[in-house]
Amino acid sequence: MMGVPNSARPEHVEGPLFSASDAEDVRSFDKLSSDGPAGRAADFPGLHSPDGGRWHYLDSAATAQKPQSVIDTVTRAMGGDYATVHRGVYARSANMTLAYEAARRKVARFLGGAEDEIVYTRGATEAINLVAQSWGASHLKAGDRILLSLLEHHSNIVPWQLLRDRIGFAIDVCPLTEDGRIDLDAAERMLTPAHKLVSFAHVSNVLGSVLDAPRAAALAHAVGARLLLDGCQAVPRLPIDVAALGCDFYVFSSHKLYGPTGIGALWARAEILEAMPPWQGGGAMIDRVMFEKTTYAPPPARFEAGTPAIVEALGLAAAIDYVEAVGREAIHAHEAELVRDAREALRRMNDVTVFGPEDAAGIVSFVLDGVHPHDLGTILDEEGVAIRAGHHCAQPLIEHLGVPATARASFGLYNDSSDIAALLRGIERTKRIFG
Repeated sequence: MMGVPNSARPEHVEGPLFSASDAEDVRSFDKLSSDGPAGRAADFPGLHSPDGGRWHYLDSAATAQKPQSVIDTVTRAMGGDYATVHRGVYARSANMTLAYEAARRKVARFLGGAEDEIVYTRGATEAINLVAQSWGASHLKAGDRILLSLLEHHSNIVPWQLLRDRIGFAIDVCPLTEDGRIDLDAAERMLTPAHKLVSFAHVSNVLGSVLDAPRAAALAHAVGARLLLDGCQAVPRLPIDVAALGCDFYVFSSHKLYGPTGIGALWARAEILEAMPPWQGGGAMIDRVMFEKTTYAPPPARFEAGTPAIVEALGLAAAIDYVEAVGREAIHAHEAELVRDAREALRRMNDVTVFGPEDAAGIVSFVLDGVHPHDLGTILDEEGVAIRAGHHCAQPLIEHLGVPATARASFGLYNDSSDIAALLRGIERTKRIFG
């Protein structure tokens, strides 16, 4: 296992959190070393058990633990520096507005997009629903087709089914390769000019398989379709450049990126956003309201009705600061080694089946013969190990794998070899209990 250098502890910062000087960026409130991901568990208070020991948290694909710098940012933003944005004429509101919009610029740079192409949402689920109910409802019609894949999260299936039931287009399902990747050769054979959208996971939340996104974009565009990428499992560990990926929509959730819950983002090409109608009505998304007619603000405000998630946006920006200080290349390399070690150790057990490709990104799904994953998860919890057990909001994929559920160990930048060792000890104890 790779060595893990110690990281510098965050320094306390005095004074107001936001000021007019923050217009160009959200201040980095903690000076983080760029030593790499290893050794940073101390930055995450959620990893400590009540008795002061290490909690072996292997469920980051569901939601990541939060570094102290994000917690401090959220606490201060909700406390002495709190105010509304966009509407207030007083100084604190103006300062908060500057920080809130600076966070949007940070998200844009993180994805390689432009500021006016970033729409804040409650998460990837809402972002996909936004695309479905705005772009989809205005661009899809009976007789059209869209292409999903067999490994999609329910959030990239159900919104399209709801719209299909209203409009009458068809949903096609792309199969997987033998090692659990979206089969782009099959996609090429399936795509026709009737397809208007391809919507794929960039990284599978069950198998960890990574999509060849540029090829998927080329295939979609060759028949005149748009490409949406679900980036929830990709943004915490892979460098993202939407221009290089070639996609038209990209969505992700903050809480999987070491940030707060309740916020995420949709990136879409500016010309696409400009042509999309609003999908929710209320304050902030309007230009002028009259009972006879209402006109709407330009994107992204057009899609952000109501009081926004102000505190959460600043927490997301702090999480991006933290991840960028470590480096996504370093995070991916660290997690890739953990995945290799975990897969090799599990394969040495002749009663364990491991799913997904060898180069899975941060995720290992498996089953233990004769033991339901829920039982395994319960016993592991007694050993201080947290995994996810179930269908992982991907029931069609689990059915395809021919099992009722899987156990999933998913890694974050704070994990190390001790977490794998604890997982293996817990599995051995489970075997003894079940005979």
